[in-house]
Amino acid sequence: MASTANPERAISAAPPPPAFAQAALPVTNRGLLTLGVMAATIMQILDSTIANVALPHMQSALGGTSETITWVLTSYIVASAIAIPLTGWLSDRIGSRNLFLSAVAGFVLASMLCGLAVNLTSMVVFRILQGIFAAFMNPLSQTVMLDINPPDRQARAMSIWGMGIMVGPIMGPLLGGWLTENYDWRWVFYVNVPIGVGCFAILWALLPSRPIRKRTFDLFGFTMLAIALASFQIMLDRGQTKDWFDSWEIRLEAMLAASSAWMFVVHMLTGKNPMFDRALLTNRNLMTGLGFMLVVGILMFATMALLPPMLQRLFGYPVLDTGLLLMPRGIGIVMSMAVAGQAIQRNVDPRWLVGTGLVIAVASLWQMTTWTLLMGEADFVWTGFVQGIGLGLVFIPLNLSAFSTLAPQQRTEGASLMNLFRNIGASVGISVVTALLGYNIQSEHMSIGGHVTAYSISSVDPSISGALGSTGEGLMAMVDAEVNRQAAMIAYLDDFKLMMILTIIALPLVVLLKRATKPQPGAKDEMPHVGFD
Repeated sequence: MASTANPERAISAAPPPPAFAQAALPVTNRGLLTLGVMAATIMQILDSTIANVALPHMQSALGGTSETITWVLTSYIVASAIAIPLTGWLSDRIGSRNLFLSAVAGFVLASMLCGLAVNLTSMVVFRILQGIFAAFMNPLSQTVMLDINPPDRQARAMSIWGMGIMVGPIMGPLLGGWLTENYDWRWVFYVNVPIGVGCFAILWALLPSRPIRKRTFDLFGFTMLAIALASFQIMLDRGQTKDWFDSWEIRLEAMLAASSAWMFVVHMLTGKNPMFDRALLTNRNLMTGLGFMLVVGILMFATMALLPPMLQRLFGYPVLDTGLLLMPRGIGIVMSMAVAGQAIQRNVDPRWLVGTGLVIAVASLWQMTTWTLLMGEADFVWTGFVQGIGLGLVFIPLNLSAFSTLAPQQRTEGASLMNLFRNIGASVGISVVTALLGYNIQSEHMSIGGHVTAYSISSVDPSISGALGSTGEGLMAMVDAEVNRQAAMIAYLDDFKLMMILTIIALPLVVLLKRATKPQPGAKDEMPHVGFD
């Protein structure tokens, strides 16, 4: 009766939620903070691809050549790869809040400087700064999304975060092309300023911080890792233009990368204060997740490196139409991520989702190996949409499985490793498919050209083309252009087949994932449980 007479007292006396249902870092306005975190994530991931379509305009404005202008992209990638492993140590040393705010502020400032660059040297320097600050934003944003949400909402949080990560690279070329055509190439950098200012204001007002932990900096380990990553990235970027291992530069970079990586691994296993917690190396889910991240990086970024030039050069689509044809891939990703998040909340085994996503990705890649030069837009739209569904089903369960057995204090280091391996997969994938594309175009051109005779083309006799003067030269130029077009299409199909085979090989890794257990009542949030059985 007392509770009926005084309902307010009864409500206030209600027991607090159990510890296992609380977030590691509770916040007052989780929705607004999520908006700020996602703004930082999308802003950073867009910059990995938004500048690609503006390179020809930058080349003429900054006085670069076709070879040197690529350093605008390479400098960003290399700087980001080197800085990512520092995220965990810096987060513990100066606080995750301070590092996130510094990263956003530094990224916005570097973006402004990139837009103001007057020559190639200054642009490369500013892109290095931008890449360093960008490196911290993805791991920190992923960690924050896990920390501010209780276990029963972490699947949904990872769905939201994953949408920004996966859709950003697809939207980058479209937005970059639109800004370049309608305004100026400098706006691909200036667009970060208003977004970054709003993002910084939200984070300043609402972002909590993890406790600061004093850790000894592993200078030797970081140096070895930095040399290995930098050498590897430069080797991948310059290999195509230097004819790969026929060049001593590429050989030296490969040897430097391999030896530095070996010394880093030995130091990690035997050193007194290694750069990463050695417990991460024995975590089966995280290690398996890192292997899958290599595959996801290859599938996502290598495909995005192949499709725009193929659509523009072989099928004649302009930049904006190319971006629109690639959008269904993003729609598929968003839809399947939302479904994956809901499925995990309903205790669906994430291993089934990852396996299903990989099978769908294989099916879409198989469909891409049947493409022809006579295709219409519907084929590109449908195949891209299906592949997006597959990638979305893989990404969210994979991240949640990888983090399901990590303690909260290990999340930032785990996130930095996941992002690093995704970037490595992207770099390797882009370099491999680009190198194979060039090689296969040449070999297929020779193969097809060998069959261009008077018997195979009744209307054109190559042996008498010289006697026809300019008319004969024009006819043979048309034949050669068509041979090039057919050879290029075959080369693209070979790349799609290679990615399909790689995805099939990765499928058995699903069985290595360990299914996490549900949190028990009364247990503290020592692990980011996501509602698995």
